[in-house]
Amino acid sequence: MSVKVSSFGTYLDENAGKREISLYTFANSNGMKVSVSSLGAAIVSVIVPDREGNFADVVLGFDRGEDYLGNPSFFGVVIGPNANRIGNASFRIDGREYGLDVNDGVNNLHSHKDKGYHKRLWQAFPAEDGVRFELEDADGGMGFPGNKRISVEYFLSQDNELRIHYHGSSDRRTPLNLTNHCYFNLEGHDSGSMEGHELWIGASRYTPADEGSIPYGDIVPVKGTPMDFTTAKKIGQEINGDFEQLRFAGGYDHNWVIDGWDGELRHCATVKAPESGRVMKVYTTLPGVQFYAGNFIEDQTGKGGAAYGFRGGLCLETQYFPDSVNKPQFPSALFGEGREYDSVTVYRFE
Repeated sequence: MSVKVSSFGTYLDENAGKREISLYTFANSNGMKVSVSSLGAAIVSVIVPDREGNFADVVLGFDRGEDYLGNPSFFGVVIGPNANRIGNASFRIDGREYGLDVNDGVNNLHSHKDKGYHKRLWQAFPAEDGVRFELEDADGGMGFPGNKRISVEYFLSQDNELRIHYHGSSDRRTPLNLTNHCYFNLEGHDSGSMEGHELWIGASRYTPADEGSIPYGDIVPVKGTPMDFTTAKKIGQEINGDFEQLRFAGGYDHNWVIDGWDGELRHCATVKAPESGRVMKVYTTLPGVQFYAGNFIEDQTGKGGAAYGFRGGLCLETQYFPDSVNKPQFPSALFGEGREYDSVTVYRFE
């Protein structure tokens, strides 16, 4: 397996002027092919076969790197230093309060919409079966404490597994909650609504949230509610039901608490596309997974002129829980001063 490097556009750096955006493409002997970009460490394409052996790209994205500088739906990018939401765009560590960008009502979403890691040009180090991306983030950047060093590695196995290894360190205690915001449609990125996909989530509990999608702090059972995916069902089966949590978020956009979490790699979700027969299994070492059903995808043009819109793709974002920095009862996402961030997520295609 070798990595092909190609130009993917131009990035305007405030300090260094124009810099090239690079695209890294690698394939295995089964024909599965993955492309990732140095801009946002983004997953740009994942090409996998269906039950008949026909290949299709199953992630939403763009044909040019420059389009990821807009990207209102965060297609494919790595989010950091903190993915998801922080209530009231603020938190306290050791008695000191830190203020963040107020960009989602009164809250903070995905750290910063213009300066977050998804808009950074990462340094790339191609390997035999993938690529490693690195960046540095100075103390005070986007309001977060600590000088941080971050890496994200993508590896493709001969078993059709895309493995993502995240690592982060900081010289001060700081929230670190990294994820990839990839949108999947296993019928093909250009096939419209994914509500017919079947989903299983290995979580008997979730964290209900308020109208701003900030968890109340409770961890409650999914049993007897539309949030129950412990038995696989079509995503569209109950998504429009008269249930307060669905009304608040316009559908599914919640954090599920992975059963049996112990920090080891664990199977947490399976998605099946009925027409193509493609299956994606998700594994992670993290305690939560945010299932987002694309309720707010803006109408836009994607790869190959495809029309993307409402519920055209789904996200399964492995993570620490939203607003965990303000919820001491949740697993801690504070790292630094000897505690380093390290996680693995695997997307396996069958």
